[in-house]
Amino acid sequence: MTLSPELLLTEAARRVRAARPELAARLDLTTPEGLRAAKAEIADPGAPGRTDAALAVSVVSRFDLPHWVRETCRFALSVPPERRAPWQHAFTRTVFLSGRPDNLRERFTFDHIAPDGSAAWLGPAPEGSTTALRRLLKVFDGPRALGSWQPTTVEIPPADGPGGRPPVHRELYVATASVTVARLLVQLNHLLVEAVMDGLIAPGDRLTLRSVPRLAGLAGPFAALRIDTDSHRPDELQAYAALTGER
Repeated sequence: MTLSPELLLTEAARRVRAARPELAARLDLTTPEGLRAAKAEIADPGAPGRTDAALAVSVVSRFDLPHWVRETCRFALSVPPERRAPWQHAFTRTVFLSGRPDNLRERFTFDHIAPDGSAAWLGPAPEGSTTALRRLLKVFDGPRALGSWQPTTVEIPPADGPGGRPPVHRELYVATASVTVARLLVQLNHLLVEAVMDGLIAPGDRLTLRSVPRLAGLAGPFAALRIDTDSHRPDELQAYAALTGER
């Protein structure tokens, strides 16, 4: 399997069908035009189903990729089932803000805080319930490109007590060419939390993080892909991250 334009379109359309089947019933997602129409409707605040949609908010103080990946997975694993469905319907929308979680604990009740205080998460919850926090802090601004790194393996902490499937090891490939830290957070967050919800990432699993300039030449098979609009070519799609099958 190679990441051809046809595969990118198919995967992007699959995600829309899974989260918003009513859009798939009205729009032709087999064409780039249909997919763009779906994305425009999803982003429209006045569109049906967008009123007070579910939203997660993450406050980021310091960014370290391996640590952030582990804590993002821990947060996603902590989301109770009754909150997952509305969040999936909203395409796991997450807003990243700059701030120090330790300075905000008395005013806001976070649902997950990294042990070192580098990041915290609130929600997912109705959008209106996070208005005060979003007005208080600025959007996280990571304008620089992350660059490459040596392969690093992250272990998701095992669950307390028995249960669940045996841990697995997967490779997580991340495209870095011309991708800013801020954009990487958004794209990789979607892949990780949706992989958790789909059971692809579970407590005790190990993820080896690998950087590549682009994923275009990467061979599959893949357990999950993150596909979105190319930030430099708005009429084209780009693969931002890929999660492999079990190793």
